[in-house]
Amino acid sequence: VQLVESGGALAQPGGSLRLSCVASGFTFSTHDMRWCRQVPGKEHELVASITSTSSRANYIASVKGRFTISRDNDKNTLYLQMDDLKVEDTAIYYCSGPRYLPIFATWGQGTQVTVSA
Repeated sequence: VQLVESGGALAQPGGSLRLSCVASGFTFSTHDMRWCRQVPGKEHELVASITSTSSRANYIASVKGRFTISRDNDKNTLYLQMDDLKVEDTAIYYCSGPRYLPIFATWGQGTQVTVSA
């Protein structure tokens, strides 16, 4: 299993970023997927999740209305559109499948998002 995140950058408050995650080594189209984030010294936090068919997406309260998770099963790619960024969104962002599955036991390298004026 390989999950390669990209798209992180330095952004100003109120700005936008689009994260991508290219998946390989498993059948992407049959797995629910998620974006998580981590700040130094804290546990990974689930930010958003999406079902395998994109029928349903869920978000934590702090990003609801600002972030949009999506996927393209033909491209084996997961996305996170991040709008109206806030300083507290600063973190390393990771994509993953359900963490109870052994194939998703290891995190990828993540992508750094820094929101600062």
